[in-house]
Order: sequence, then C-alpha cells, then structure tokens
Amino acid sequence: MEWIHVFGLAVIQGLTEFLPVSSSAHLILPSQILAWPDQGLAFDVGVHLGTIFAVIYYFRKDVRMMLIAFIDSLSGKKSIDSNTAWFIIAATIPALIAGLLLNDIIDLYGRSILVIAGATMIFGGVLWFADTRQNQQKAIANLTWKDSIIIGLSQALALIPGTSRSGITMSAALMLGFSREAAAKFSFFLSIPIILAAGSYKGLELANSELLVRWDMVITGVLVSALVAITCIHYFLIWLERVGMLPFVIYRFILGFVLLAIYFGSAA
Repeated sequence: MEWIHVFGLAVIQGLTEFLPVSSSAHLILPSQILAWPDQGLAFDVGVHLGTIFAVIYYFRKDVRMMLIAFIDSLSGKKSIDSNTAWFIIAATIPALIAGLLLNDIIDLYGRSILVIAGATMIFGGVLWFADTRQNQQKAIANLTWKDSIIIGLSQALALIPGTSRSGITMSAALMLGFSREAAAKFSFFLSIPIILAAGSYKGLELANSELLVRWDMVITGVLVSALVAITCIHYFLIWLERVGMLPFVIYRFILGFVLLAIYFGSAA
C-alpha cells in the first residue's frame, strides 16, 4: 500500500463501521473499483482495533458500569446495567456461531460487487421500513431476552458484505419498538464483543502467517480510524434524532445503483 491508501482506508473504516452503510462493503470496494491493492490482514486487524478503541472510549462510563455490574451479577446482584451486559452477550452468540460456520463460504462467494449491491439496497429498504414504524419509545432499560436474541440473529446477517452490522441491528431494534437513540447505542455496545472476536480471529491468522507487516502503516491506521470513529459516533447520535435514517437509506440506494452499473457495464 501507499500512504494515501492507508489514510483513505482508515477514514473509510472509521466512518462506516458505525454508520448504517456497511464498512465491509466500503473496504472491499476500493480494491475492486479503484484498483487499490488489498489492504492486507494486519491493516484490516489494525483499523478494526481502532474502532474498538473508539466505541469503548466514547461510551467509557457505560462500559465501566456494565462491566462492574456484570461482575456483581455473578454473585447474584442484578441491575439494569448487569441485564444489559448479559443481553449483549446473548445477542453476540448468534453472530459468533454464524461466523464460525459460514466465514469461508462468505469469503468465497460474498465479496462480489453484485452481492454487495444487492445487500446494500435490500437492507437499505429494511432500514427505511424500520425507521418509519410508529411507537418507537422503548429504552435500553426495556430490553428483554427475546429482544436481544432477535437483534443477535439479525446481526448474523451482517456477514453478508453490504448488509451493515450497525444498520441491521438498528433496524431490528427499531422494529421491536426501541427509540432511535436506544437502537443506536445498543448497536454500538454490540460492536465491542463482535469486532473484538473478529479481530482476535484475524489476529490468530496473522500470527500464524509469514506476511511482512508495515507496522508504521498499521499503527497509523489504528490511530486514524479511532479518531474518525469517535467523531462519527458523536455526530451520528446528534444527527439521528434530527433527521432519522432517511439520508443513509438514500445513500445506500444510490450506491447500490452505481455498483450495479459498474457490474453490468464491465460485463458488457
């Protein structure tokens, strides 16, 4: 990679990991459309690590309270924070199982522009439908085991590039009657274990490989993606209550049509 690729991909990761537009799709597209070199496993792990730092830092008070409450719950003490921690674990399990079972299949068949375009538009429509539903008033404190399992099952669909992990989990939460803010925050909380698990898995692959790593580029990717992600989370939460999901839905459809045009144009 060149340095322009490092900064470009780190900014893309930081912007799209928490927006409902699919970070995996945007990280795949530069190599397929702009002929950028593949970013490599080490850089991929690095930018995902940066987004983990970002969400933990931004929600550090919530994360600390949930962690303490979770430990206390092991001795029988229950609270809203401990319940939320357990619900995060429950919602993470379906995606972990799906990832272990389907990762190789997705890598083989799911990274084409046609798949990304289809998933981008289909799940953009799902996001629009979910955001227009009425009675979205529930807070995170109203979560149940049933809610967490449903949101967790939806998160497993994010293995398909173009779906968007944040987009599909927010869609599920909105359809269950949660407010936009609650849906977004729970989606952000869910990102911590799932990105950590995915990063650990890729980290093991990296440790067992003999790839040469440009650590200066990887560290830069970590820092840039973290700073961009923190900024993105902050303004997304502000913007969400004012304008809702419609701008992201429109973007997803435009992106989907552009990708279809590229796909069929290259096939002609």
